[in-house]
Amino acid sequence: MTGPTPLTLASIRQAPKAVLHDHLDGGLRPATVLELAHASGYDQLPASDAESLGNWFRDAADSGSLERYLETFAHTVAVMQTPEGLRRVARECAEDLAADGVVYAEVRFAPEQHLEAGLSLDEVVEHTLAGFREGEQHAAAAGNPIRVVCLLTAMRHAARSREIAELTVRWRDRGVGGFDIAGAEAGFPPTRHLDAFEYMRANHAHFTIHAGEAFGLPSIHEALAFCGCDRLGHGVRITDDITDSAAGPQLGVVANYVRDQRIPLELCPSSNVQTGAVPSLDKHPFDLLARLRFRVTVNTDNRLMSDTSMSEEMFKLVQTFGYGWSDLERFTINAMKSAFIPFPDRLRLIDEVIKPGYAVLIG
Repeated sequence: MTGPTPLTLASIRQAPKAVLHDHLDGGLRPATVLELAHASGYDQLPASDAESLGNWFRDAADSGSLERYLETFAHTVAVMQTPEGLRRVARECAEDLAADGVVYAEVRFAPEQHLEAGLSLDEVVEHTLAGFREGEQHAAAAGNPIRVVCLLTAMRHAARSREIAELTVRWRDRGVGGFDIAGAEAGFPPTRHLDAFEYMRANHAHFTIHAGEAFGLPSIHEALAFCGCDRLGHGVRITDDITDSAAGPQLGVVANYVRDQRIPLELCPSSNVQTGAVPSLDKHPFDLLARLRFRVTVNTDNRLMSDTSMSEEMFKLVQTFGYGWSDLERFTINAMKSAFIPFPDRLRLIDEVIKPGYAVLIG
């Protein structure tokens, strides 16, 4: 019997991982942004070499403001307007996640933002899914099998959510797993999009909602009570409903409901620090929520803007909170239990890929 493998960034890359909250337009390779910009004639990029551009994205996203963070996406979305751009970005996304040891990924993007060159919503989805399939094939050939499921996002400041919900249901048997709304939370409550969520529920379709990131408990309450979401995108502000007492943390009605119902929290540690949702990693409530046995999951959010990967997010949590392999395995299984794919598929990945992978590392 060998002992556990030392916990390093390199060894965490060997661990099978699952990500539920990863934005396609937030994960491009800097060199790809430059090449696609050149090919399409987009001349607004703030830097002309890959290293400088990568640094610019990280620094601009490091502002402490969700609104400023979201401005960085203008450049990535601009180069994702053609069939070739969408396919390439999706293919490289699958390859990059797989190379980092991710075995299951849900990657989201907003089709309504990719219509400037004349593509229809269905064409945008078609080309993106084709890219994911190519990426899966390349990853499998390289010995890093991955399953990528696409989530379709509607922008909460726009008025196309019902249309995107219908698009999600139309493509759900061809690689689209669910629906989401995203964008600035303040002033744009999820209940503005009730029609879309009612359509999803009427069609027994999965959806998650960006809630409880920049805006507090009311955002989470609406997402659950009125919209009926399956998961909370971020949800970090659930701690607004947890108070300290001499007897330990006391959960309010909403926090108790989230924990009791096993509603998954798609927590994105680095991103939450960048947008000012939490002041620093050591102040992130991830550990409190994990100890209280909420269904916490580890996610990247935007790998380009946060200059991160799933392995790096896990390693930061290990360094900050002292987690071991069994903790990382639990967070991974939490994510896999919460995935928007059929139950037998979830079980197969847990039993045949994730548990055996961690058994080797635990020793």
